[in-house]
Amino acid sequence: MRGRPPRGETGGARAGALALVLVLVTVAAATWVWNRGSVGALPLRPHCTATADGASSELAPDQIGNAAIIAAISVKRGLPARAASIGIATAKQESKLRNIDYGDRDSLGLFQQRPSQGWGEPDQLLDPVYASNAFFDVLVKIEGYENLPITAAAQRVQRSAFPTAYARHEPEARIFASALSGYSPAVLTCVLEPVEGAREAVGDDELTPRAAAVAKAASRETGRRGVSASTDGDRLRFTLAGREGVRLSWSLAQWAVARAAGLDIVAVEVGGKQWRRDRPDKGWVATTGGPAAGTVVVTVANG
Repeated sequence: MRGRPPRGETGGARAGALALVLVLVTVAAATWVWNRGSVGALPLRPHCTATADGASSELAPDQIGNAAIIAAISVKRGLPARAASIGIATAKQESKLRNIDYGDRDSLGLFQQRPSQGWGEPDQLLDPVYASNAFFDVLVKIEGYENLPITAAAQRVQRSAFPTAYARHEPEARIFASALSGYSPAVLTCVLEPVEGAREAVGDDELTPRAAAVAKAASRETGRRGVSASTDGDRLRFTLAGREGVRLSWSLAQWAVARAAGLDIVAVEVGGKQWRRDRPDKGWVATTGGPAAGTVVVTVANG
C-alpha cells in the first residue's frame, strides 16, 4: 500500500501550481495589453487598425500613412475602391508599404518602380504621390481591371517575377481600402505617441506651420482644400458637398487619422464622431455640437 505524501510535499505542489497559474495569467494579461497597444490613455505600441466585414488588420504608422496616400490618390481620381485595394496590395508586396530607396536592380519606392523601365526619375519614384499616380496611370488602361483578381490586375501593371504573390495581401488591402475610401466609416483608428514641440505662431495664412503642412498634404494627396477653423490657427475645416459628400468626408477623416503620425494631427471630427490622439483606447466616440454632415475638422498639435 502506498502511503500518503508528506504534508510538506502536498503544500509545495499546491504552491507550485498556484505560481504557474499566476505566471500564465500574467503572460495572458501582458499579451492582451500588448495587442491592444495602450493602457487607458497611455500608448504602448504605436499602430493603426481598421475593421471591415467582421475582419481586422493592423499596420505600423508609417505603413498606414503610405496606404492612405495610395487610397487618397485613387479617390481623387474618381476610381472605385477596388483600385485602392489593388494599389495597397501591390505596395504591401513590393515594399511592405514603406517608401524605400533601394530594391532589385534600380527599383525604388512604394511600388518598386524602375527608372530604367520608364517609370520616372529616381526622385519622382521616391515621392509616394507621384508613384501612386504612375501606378494608377497604367492600371486604368487595363480593360476590366475592376473585375480581375487583385493578383492578376497587379501583375498586369508590375510584370513581377512572382505573379501570384499579391494575392496574400488582398484581405487586408480590401479592409484598408474600404476605410480610406469612406465606404466603412469610423473603423480606422491609431495608437500614437504624443506630439512634442513648442507652441507655434499663426502665419499670414491664418494657420500654424503644422496646420499649413496638413493643408498642403490634403490638397496634394486628396484634392481637398481646408480653411482655418480657429483663431489659434491649429484647426482646419473641410466641407464636402454633393451626393457623396458624407462618404467622401469619411474618406478624408480617416485619411487624416492615418496621416496623423506624420502630420502631428491630434484630433479629427466628422459625422457626429471624434478621434483623439490622447485617448487611443476610445477610438471614434460620439460627440454633440460637432461639424455639420459632410464637414471634417482636423486639429494639429500646438504646444
